[in-house]
Amino acid sequence: MRDLFDKIYKDKGPLGKWADQAEGYFVFPKLEGPISNRMKFQGREVVTWSINDYLGLANMEEVRKVDAEAAAAYGSAYPMGARMMSGHTDLHEQLQNELAAFVNKEAAYLLNFGYQGMVSTVDALVNKDDIIVYDVDAHACIIDGVRLHQGQRYTYRHNDIESIEKNLMRATKMAQKTGGGILLISEGVFGMRGEQGKLKEIVALKEKYNFRLFVDDAHGFGTLGATGAGTGEEQGVQDQIDVYFATFAKSMASTGAFIAADSEIIDYLKYNLRSQMFAKSLQMQLVVGALKRLDMLRTMPELRKKLWDNVNALQNGLRDRGFDLGTTQSCVTPVYLKGSIPEAMALVKDLRENHGIFCSIVVYPVIPKGMILLRLIPTASHTMEDIEETLNAFSAIRESLENGTYKRVSAAVAAAMGE
Repeated sequence: MRDLFDKIYKDKGPLGKWADQAEGYFVFPKLEGPISNRMKFQGREVVTWSINDYLGLANMEEVRKVDAEAAAAYGSAYPMGARMMSGHTDLHEQLQNELAAFVNKEAAYLLNFGYQGMVSTVDALVNKDDIIVYDVDAHACIIDGVRLHQGQRYTYRHNDIESIEKNLMRATKMAQKTGGGILLISEGVFGMRGEQGKLKEIVALKEKYNFRLFVDDAHGFGTLGATGAGTGEEQGVQDQIDVYFATFAKSMASTGAFIAADSEIIDYLKYNLRSQMFAKSLQMQLVVGALKRLDMLRTMPELRKKLWDNVNALQNGLRDRGFDLGTTQSCVTPVYLKGSIPEAMALVKDLRENHGIFCSIVVYPVIPKGMILLRLIPTASHTMEDIEETLNAFSAIRESLENGTYKRVSAAVAAAMGE
């Protein structure tokens, strides 16, 4: 019998093997200072494109004031316990009611964390006789929720309606055998590519197939739609989304999440979500802070306008300079380049050290080998000066990538890793 840890000692994984070269700089970096368009990284000021603070709420004086007052009034512990036992308050109910109204649903339920809330919601919605159909590019929290499912599940090609219909046909045949139902899961906005899920086309399939639609709208909530209610509102199908999920970690610049649906569905979920039944309630300071942030989403459309002014300026500027942004239809701004992992390290170091630009880097195994993805998140707090500096920097790093500069610089790193 082998030691359980043998595999850990021998194989650190596709990302872990780079830890000695990457940790503290390329992964687990430390951004310092107030959350804003410019922060400090290793003592240098950088234009920050990796913070999901879409509306720029995180460091607003009025938001921080409410957060501070709530912390002073309630501390960081209240209410103690899970919602079902001792962690329920009038303010939790108020926030739920306001969220439900904002996203045009009958009811909503607060989740203490988005990731575990998504996992638990998927688990609660299905039993072993049911079938799940979901996008192959779904977020990790959805995949982990699906892994708990003891019944059949099918993946469809990313945003491919033909593939969706094919798998709905398979799911229908299976459901007829098991006597179960079908849950189809999509994202409102896919956070890596920036594409909107094809919700309008998916709900049209309800005329032919009997399924329920669950949408993770983490990146759409607060950014898309006439009022900011999300991707469903943007595409005119919010009423056809059976269970709607969004997190506070993006537009709300906070912690927590919620699900929204018909009242009877929410009543069922709040009694069956294991991650909420057996975990501490969302802390009061976060609830009070979320109420303030939601009020600003409702009453300050200028924040969303400023966000989209910046999104359009950045994305149009990059496209005008010949960069490949894929098919993003959201604030998420992916820039696709070709190169190895060592080249990607050299490129990002150049961006940060010599150009003062900080953005997230994504490489294999998240994307195919030989590709580099630089992911930028515009916010309402960015300026046109930030955007112009970034466009110039990206032109410079592309030239260095194409003329082989990064390949030469990275040769020593590749040799050290035996690549």
